[in-house]
Amino acid sequence: MARINIVTPESANAEQKALYGAIHAKLGIVPNFLKVFANSPAALKAFLGLHGIAGDGSLDAQTRERIALALAQQNSCEYCLSAHAAIGRKAGLNGAEIEANRAGTSQDAKAAVAVKFARSLVANMGEITTAELIEMRDAGYSESDIVEVITHVGMNILTNMLGKAGRVDIDFPKVELKRAA
Repeated sequence: MARINIVTPESANAEQKALYGAIHAKLGIVPNFLKVFANSPAALKAFLGLHGIAGDGSLDAQTRERIALALAQQNSCEYCLSAHAAIGRKAGLNGAEIEANRAGTSQDAKAAVAVKFARSLVANMGEITTAELIEMRDAGYSESDIVEVITHVGMNILTNMLGKAGRVDIDFPKVELKRAA
């Protein structure tokens, strides 16, 4: 059960209802984590703005989902893992690729570098090495791409925190976290 209130469409105020209408028009649903964000319309608008800007960048949808899957597993957020497994499948990721992403890599050599870089950013609180930056550039990522990976990492940390702190009820097909052996 969620530990932070989920703003239902029935309990939503006019501003929240307007935001829900825009979200529903774009996604066809209003996911529970956005209903938690809606407790603060300002926070929800900030997240939607960042998400929209990040989605318009140079990273393709599959790479964005690969990063989200890797970080959801790394940060132990079952809500985000479940959500991004479903979104990743819609973006064209197959089961083997999703498993590779959860393990911190990819079947695509270039994407594997981005996933590894994203995980290192989290593990090292941003203190990545020059060698990691060179590896990104050598894989074909531009400075813009590198900044976008960092942006996606920040956005995913935010959603992982909200999912975990709020124990948001999973409204996607549930994917169990892999536990460390």
